[in-house]
Amino acid sequence: MATKTCVLIIFTFISLLSLPLSQSVHFNIPAVFNFGDSNSDTGGLISAGIERLDPPNGQNYFHNPSGRYCDGRLIIDFLMDAMELPFLNAYLDSIGTPSFQKGCNFAAAGSTILPATATSVSPFSFGVQVSQFLRFKARVLELLAKGKKLSKYLPTEEFFDKGLYMFDIGQNDIAGAFYSKTFDQIVASFPLILTEFETGIKRLYDNGARNFWIHNTGPVGCLTQNVLRFGTDPLKLDELGCVSKHNQAARLFNLQLHALSKKLQGQYSDANVTYVDIYTIKSSLIANHTKYGFGQPIMACCGYGGPPLNYDFRISCGQTKILNGTSVTVKGCSDSSDYISWDGIHYTEAANQFVSSQILTGKYSDPPFSDKMPFLLKLKF
Repeated sequence: MATKTCVLIIFTFISLLSLPLSQSVHFNIPAVFNFGDSNSDTGGLISAGIERLDPPNGQNYFHNPSGRYCDGRLIIDFLMDAMELPFLNAYLDSIGTPSFQKGCNFAAAGSTILPATATSVSPFSFGVQVSQFLRFKARVLELLAKGKKLSKYLPTEEFFDKGLYMFDIGQNDIAGAFYSKTFDQIVASFPLILTEFETGIKRLYDNGARNFWIHNTGPVGCLTQNVLRFGTDPLKLDELGCVSKHNQAARLFNLQLHALSKKLQGQYSDANVTYVDIYTIKSSLIANHTKYGFGQPIMACCGYGGPPLNYDFRISCGQTKILNGTSVTVKGCSDSSDYISWDGIHYTEAANQFVSSQILTGKYSDPPFSDKMPFLLKLKF
C-alpha cells in the first residue's frame, strides 16, 4: 500500500509540474451538494434501508462498512479532502447527528438519470434527488430563520449560492439498458436521458445554483460484471479485454453530454459549468495499469469464482450464501491496492485515489482550471 501511495504521489507531482507555474493549490468552496449513483454514494441507498453492506467493505479506511461500495474512500471523498472540506453525509442519514453545514450528498447506488421504474434498483433517480435537494434547502432556510441554534449543522443561505454542485450519474442508464435493449436503441435514448438531466440542472439553476461540476461516464465495458455477462465471445472484446459496444455507447453518451455542457456554459453566462472527462482518466488507468502500480485491471478483488474475473452474479462482496450446496462467504483479496476493481462494479480506494489525482491536474476538464473555475488548482512547488 505504501508503494502504491508513493507511485501516486510521484505521478501527481509530475502531472502538476506540467501546469502553468502561475497556478497554485487553493480551494475556496464553502459547501458541496452532490448528485449521483454508487460512484459517489456515501451511504444514501444503505440509509434508505434498501440494501446493506457487510465487511470487508470499508476495510482500508473506515475499517467498517461506511455506506460506500468500496474498500475505502471514493473519488468524491478525495475531492472533498482537496477542498479541505469534511466528507459528505448522505441526505437520508439520520443517525449520529450528521452535520450538513458543508454540504449534503443526494447520490444513491443504482440511481439513473431517467425516472425509476418498478424494477429499478434505486427509486432515487436524478429528478428525485433534485427534489430532495429543493426540500433540503427550503427546510434549512426555514430552520435558520427561527434562530442560530442549528447553524453548526446546516449550511447558510450564502453556502447554497456559492456552493459547488457535483454530478456523477448516467452509468446505470447505459449499462443497465444492455440487459434489455439493442445498441441502436440505447444510443437512440440518449437525447431523452440528457433532456432529463438538463431539466434537473435548470431546476437547480433557477434555485440559485451557479457552480456546476459534471463528471462524464467511465468505460462501463471494462467493469468485471459486464465483461462476464457480455464478453464471453472474444470478438466482442477490445484490446484491453473490455466489452467494445458498452464502451462505444459510453463514448457516444459522453460526446452528447459534453455538447450539453457547452450549451449550458453559453446559456448560463453567470454560472461556472465544468465538464470532467472521467472516461479518459479511467481508460488510461486500465490501459497503463502496470505503469501506475496496479496488477489487476479487470479482475475483482472482493468476489467469488477465482481468476480470471473472480465474479459471480449470484453473490456479492461480503455476502454469505449457499451455492451448490455449500455455504460461501465472499471475502476480499489480500492486497486491494493491486486491483482497480473492488467488487466487480466499483473501483478500489487505490484506483479512486489515482482518478482523483488526475482530476486535480485540471487537464481533463473543459474548461481547464482557471480563475473562472469554481476552484483553482495552484502549485505549492
